This record gives sequence, C-alpha cells and structure tokens, in this order.
Amino acid sequence: MDSKASVVWQGSIKQGEGRISTESGVLKDSVYSFGTRFEDSPGTNPEELIAAAHAGCFSMALADQLGKLDATPERIQTVATVTLSTAGNAPEITQIHLDVTAKLASGDPQAFEKAANTAKENCPVSRLLNADIKMTAKLES
Repeated sequence: MDSKASVVWQGSIKQGEGRISTESGVLKDSVYSFGTRFEDSPGTNPEELIAAAHAGCFSMALADQLGKLDATPERIQTVATVTLSTAGNAPEITQIHLDVTAKLASGDPQAFEKAANTAKENCPVSRLLNADIKMTAKLES
C-alpha cells in the first residue's frame, strides 16, 4: 500500500510558505512555514505530522500486541512529542517521546509493558529512520 502527500512551497525559507495536501483529503492545502516550524505562528509543521503519525501507528501496534495476549484494550491514548533541536549546524530531530496510557478490562502490568515495548520497537513509524529512502529529482526549466 502506498500513501501520498504533496507539498507546494513558494518563496524563501523565512518569508515563504508551503501547503501540504494528502491524497485522502484529510489535509488540503494546510499551511506551514518557517514561523510554524521554528516560531509560534499558527499552522502545522513536519515534526507535528511525524508526531501524529507515530502516535497513531504505535497505538495500533499496541492494540495488536495486546490482542495477541487476549487483552483487547478499552482505550489507548498516545501523545508523541517530537523534539527538533536547532543547537547544531542544521535542525535535527533528536528524540521522539511516546507517553502512553491504556485501559484494559484486565491485564498483567509486566505483560502490558512488554507489549508496549514490542509495539514501540516494531511499528512502521518507529522503524522509519531505518527505511530505504529513494528519490527521483527533476529540475523544471
């Protein structure tokens, strides 16, 4: 399965802005800019989208792991915090922290912790940094 998103960026890094759209239409021309990424301007940014993707992916992976233990969750709440550091020569994502709260009808705390760690290690977004990134680049004239 392939999922697609597209961006159109116009202008310089500081004065320009981009518009993000997804094939599903969930995002349609959502604005992002230098201000939304590095300051407090309204709009989204790539790190926020990574956080949303990671929280969603992890929650599904945890539900799967718990299901294998016959401990179907009543509720899983995951907050993913992506840390973007600007301390070095270039901005860098230095950490993603998952804050997870789950409600189970019954369950063993040790089994839950093992399931959560397995989900963290194996959800596709967690493994993203080890992905094979391919690219096709074209220059319009």
